[in-house]
Amino acid sequence: MRRAIAVVTAGLRQPSSTRLLADRLAEATRRELERLGAEVDLETIEVRDHGHDLVNNLIVGYPSEELEGVLRKVARADGLIAVTPTFTTSYNGLFKMFFDVLDDTALIGKPVLIAATGGTARHSLVLEHGLRPLFSYLRALVVPTGVFAGPEDWGAAGVTEAPLGRRVDRAATELAREVDRRDPPVSDDPLESPVPFGGLLPPG
Repeated sequence: MRRAIAVVTAGLRQPSSTRLLADRLAEATRRELERLGAEVDLETIEVRDHGHDLVNNLIVGYPSEELEGVLRKVARADGLIAVTPTFTTSYNGLFKMFFDVLDDTALIGKPVLIAATGGTARHSLVLEHGLRPLFSYLRALVVPTGVFAGPEDWGAAGVTEAPLGRRVDRAATELAREVDRRDPPVSDDPLESPVPFGGLLPPG
């Protein structure tokens, strides 16, 4: 079975430790899903690339064609990996805007892995006090293990053997198993299952 994983990363710089963490989580999830027998499509969304469209969406009330396509990919994905840098003890504004404009039913029952980066280990509280409540409100199924990475994590040699690597593997395994035991999301795109022309006509 083919599975789609959307990866939303809200780092502001290039290169970005937030993107680096997102990529590690995505690859670990891919490996576990493939071990479970699935073919995997990863779709990475850099929120910074859609900043102007997000602001315009909030102002005018509807997305651009490009942003609409990105939001649709998240809604149709079997699972979501959401990663943000920590700003003032919370997720950053771009990250919040992205989920503000996403349809509020798009994540219902969808397995979500939450992760964050920050300049100090004290910011790890953002996982439980910021991200988990946000996705619980959106009625997503948030996997038990959230992953936080601080500067000390990236300094470790052989990150796959370091504490960060173990957290990444544990969280990715939880996400993959939740995705594997669920049916694929039902598409809400009318173009994928159009109503026959005869069905559009009134009876008689």
